Amino acid sequence: MSDFLKHECGIAMIRLLKPLDYYQEKYGTPLYGFNQLFLLMEKQHNRGQDGAGIGCVKLEMPAGRPYMSRERTIKTNPLGRIFRKQLGEYHKMVDQGTIHPEFASTVKENFDFGGEVLLGHLRYGTSGVYSDKNCHPFVRQSNWPTKNLMLAGNFTITNEKELNASLIEKGQHPIFGTDTQAVLEHIGFHLDEAHDAIYHRMRDEDMKGAHIPSVISEELDPVRVLRTATNGWDGGYAIAGLIGNGDSFVIRDPRGIRPCFYFQDDEVVAFASERVALMTIFNQPIEKVSELEPGTVTVIKADGRIYCESFTDKQEPTPCSFERIYFSRGNDADIYRERKALGGALRDQVVHAIDNDFANSVFSFVPNTAETAYYGLLESLRLHRREEVKGALLQAQADGTLDEVLIDKLIMGNWPRGEKIAHKDIKLRTFISQEAGRAQLVSHVYDITYGVVESKDCLVCIDDSIVRGTTLKESILNILSRTNPRKIVIASTAPQIRYPDCYGIDMSELGKFIAFKAAVALVKEDGCEELLKEIYRDCLAQVDIPFGEMKNHVRRIYDRYSESQIAAKIADLVHPVDIPWEGDLEILFLPVEKMKGAIPHHQGDWYFTGNYPTPGGTATLNRAYINYFENRDGRAY
Repeated sequence: MSDFLKHECGIAMIRLLKPLDYYQEKYGTPLYGFNQLFLLMEKQHNRGQDGAGIGCVKLEMPAGRPYMSRERTIKTNPLGRIFRKQLGEYHKMVDQGTIHPEFASTVKENFDFGGEVLLGHLRYGTSGVYSDKNCHPFVRQSNWPTKNLMLAGNFTITNEKELNASLIEKGQHPIFGTDTQAVLEHIGFHLDEAHDAIYHRMRDEDMKGAHIPSVISEELDPVRVLRTATNGWDGGYAIAGLIGNGDSFVIRDPRGIRPCFYFQDDEVVAFASERVALMTIFNQPIEKVSELEPGTVTVIKADGRIYCESFTDKQEPTPCSFERIYFSRGNDADIYRERKALGGALRDQVVHAIDNDFANSVFSFVPNTAETAYYGLLESLRLHRREEVKGALLQAQADGTLDEVLIDKLIMGNWPRGEKIAHKDIKLRTFISQEAGRAQLVSHVYDITYGVVESKDCLVCIDDSIVRGTTLKESILNILSRTNPRKIVIASTAPQIRYPDCYGIDMSELGKFIAFKAAVALVKEDGCEELLKEIYRDCLAQVDIPFGEMKNHVRRIYDRYSESQIAAKIADLVHPVDIPWEGDLEILFLPVEKMKGAIPHHQGDWYFTGNYPTPGGTATLNRAYINYFENRDGRAY
């Protein structure tokens, strides 16, 4: 992806099903769970670099001993920093004789993360707040184990204000902050209710106080708690939770917007945001790793019982298509195939853009995430060209004109040629992300291979998506134009991004989308600026109505123009200024239907079509347009 885009967080949860002694004997370390958690998070480090956090609950700890721990940081290299710190503490206690690794009981007693239930989170901050306090896991504390709650998730809830208002109506005093805090308090409230109902019944039966916690722990059903707590949530989420008594759960939104996978055997149950992480860390084939079904919650009770149930009515699944286009790691077998298919689906548009002139075209990609799609495009173009050559050879044979010269001309002189033209400086990009606003630095994020493209060539460069177009204009096209081709074609495997997201991706500022800028520019060129004001008034008029009654008025801007008209205007807007190159520029976008054909099981398309899967999406769009018209920066949710 050319534009720097923050996105969905990553979660990891491990529940050991055997005593720690078992792992010491089999794997040679009582830190098996702790080590696996680190590896599971490391394999998902692409999902969050703003911060990291881990949590742990120890089973059957005696009264008076700590049983719940948490560590979080937003410092540089947060994941490595956390685990180095904890391992340092561990080895220090080994050196002091406090811990004897051969006796797992000493690890469990003295090491904060020497427990059976472990939780991890990698954060990309969509709340706009960056501090340790905003890192997951979030914790709600109590002297009652069954009232202690720790949460980490990959989610955005669009109706946070309504959740807080419902708590206020119940007499609570929630502290306004992020949607994570609202979710924590909402689940916590219903957890308290369930706990108290069991407690009061036991007390009325004159049960001795020392026995009450074990009864509550046994009877507590997290599914019932979550079924009540999630009623009315609007958003996309995959959330893992630990309860102080040792119960744990993982829940996924009813539309499956956010991803979640799990692996289970007789030693461990493990969850992660990405399937391939579980496959690699636990050395499992693809068929052994399952997807958590949308609208279900899996519970692992403290006593080891495992069950999965629905917590809401079934809804049409709309998993996030951006997970497949860009976010998730591309070494997952299905994602790799899908990204190749996305590239291949651009074939007809690319062939048209180069006038079927392969002899004078060079194909490349915007590194690094578009590389797989590039392979798919090249494969599709070569199949296309092979069919052309086959037809020409058969015709020449029939005409009696087939000779060596013709064969060389047909095959060798007009065959799709791929080269690596653009190179990305990862370290520089990381530095710039921390030193925002330095356009001169941005222009040097990419470099090129010189001496490959000639002035007669059309240079086709595939990208996986174009969001704001900033890097395209300030860096990529500046660099590519130095090769001095007659034409540059930028082909996006994603359709035009026209609408904001509110379910985890950091792209909610409508006015920054290059597709929106292009459509507005066309409206103004047509002298129809009054339309923009009308839409603003219509958006204002529905601010206070229920989310479900809101309409997508922004669509009226896009409906005036064809995709090709908007793409042409995008090319005008991103064309670099003050450069000597005078060639043509064309921007191609994969149509939505072709995208869906390439990734048939991930149909979430709201950022392309404005068809939001929940009412909160339309409400976010409404606010985003108001912000744009009033020239306000900031997220719309």
